[in-house]
Formats: sequence, C-alpha cells, structure tokens
Amino acid sequence: MKKSFTFLVLALISIIAFSQESVKWFTIQEAEKLYTQSPRPFFIDTYTDWCGWCKKMDKDTFTNPVISEILNSKFYPVKFNAEGTESVTFLGQTFINDGKYGKANQLAVALLKGQLSYPTVVFLFPQKDGNLAAAPFPGYREPKDMEVLLSFIADKAYDTQKFDDYQKSFAGKVK
Repeated sequence: MKKSFTFLVLALISIIAFSQESVKWFTIQEAEKLYTQSPRPFFIDTYTDWCGWCKKMDKDTFTNPVISEILNSKFYPVKFNAEGTESVTFLGQTFINDGKYGKANQLAVALLKGQLSYPTVVFLFPQKDGNLAAAPFPGYREPKDMEVLLSFIADKAYDTQKFDDYQKSFAGKVK
C-alpha cells in the first residue's frame, strides 16, 4: 500500500511538472477568438514537417519552463504548419495553399512577408490604430535568446527602445 501511494504521488508530481513546462498551443482560429475576448499578442511558430531546426526548437526551446510560462501567460501561442494544405480563415479572410507560392499556404506568405524560411516566429500585436502589426523573426532560437525576444514584445519595450539596446541590459531567468 505504501509503495502504491508513493508511486501515485510521484506520478502526480511528474504530471504537474510536465504540464507546467508545456506550451498550450492554439490554432489560429482559437487564438483569434480568445483575442476578441481578451487582447494579447499572438506568437505564431511557423514551421514545416521537414524542418530539422523546427523540431529542435520544439524539443529544446518550447519545453523550457521559463519559455512555456511566458508564452502561456503573455501570448496566444499558435503552431502553424506553413505548408499545410487546409484552408485557414483568419481575421475574416480565407487563406489557401494553391501552389502559387510553392508549398506554402497564403497565410504563411502573408505572415512571413514573402520571406519563407523556417522556423520563423511571428508576433502579431495591436497597434494604436487597432490593426495588428506582424513582426517575423526567422531562425532557430535557443531558450535564452527566445526569452529576450518574448520579453521584448511582452513588455512592449519596442515602444521605447531598439531590440539591441534591450538585449544588452536584459537579465533573464534562463541560464
């Protein structure tokens, strides 16, 4: 009985620890619905199935507890397969993958501003006029580098300083 109880406690601790370290990913449609109820920036991880660096970022960066906590509390994190074949409706517009841009969905082309490289993370955040601004950041990022970027956007530091200046003075939690 004591062994069963100990096992149960350890299993629960593992489940709680794992759930705190994982990002709660949304579809773009789910994030849009949440945004209308409570605005916060979107974080869109644009990836492809064949991208090794995308998989490495999933494994090394998005599992980091500091990164997942920031994403879950400050953003609407979205996973978006840039080469997915399904149509996607976002902000009242339907985007398709019609082969016009190689294997990329029209939404990926719009989010990445035509610069199709993977992985690329895209932040969508409200501007003063109410429209959403898209800011794509291409390339693999380790947890320490991702923390700086996430904090820069979450803290709205872009309103008062350049990223390079922010990065120089940033003291993060990721070691």
